[in-house]
Amino acid sequence: MLKKIYKIVIAPYTLLLLYLMFLGMGRFQYEDNLITVEPVFSTIKFIQGAMSWKDIVIIVIGNIVMFIPFGFMGWVFPKLMDLKSLVLNFIPAITIVEALQYFTRMGIFEVDDILLNTFGVYLGWLFRRYLEKRFSC
Repeated sequence: MLKKIYKIVIAPYTLLLLYLMFLGMGRFQYEDNLITVEPVFSTIKFIQGAMSWKDIVIIVIGNIVMFIPFGFMGWVFPKLMDLKSLVLNFIPAITIVEALQYFTRMGIFEVDDILLNTFGVYLGWLFRRYLEKRFSC
């Protein structure tokens, strides 16, 4: 039953996430194309300079949590059941999305976003495995 619900919900969820990544949450088009390629350190600098904990939660934790559902993609595409296949397919896809943010200037291409999003997928993959073992999904 859970797999059926997931298969129905993941497409609209993906569209909602794309909306948020390009148009939602007060987004605007930047004057210049922006890129941040300094992994981990740029997130640490962001946390240190953040105005509030709310900003940190929305940006950093959000980049992880919002991608947890993609760890379940093996339920839709059986070839993505193992972690290696899932990650090797997810990283190019999220890199394309980040590149589109760069080229449209509706966001910043950030290597940390790719890392945090991928970590979210990993957590989702772990949670999917837990659910399958616990409840025989």
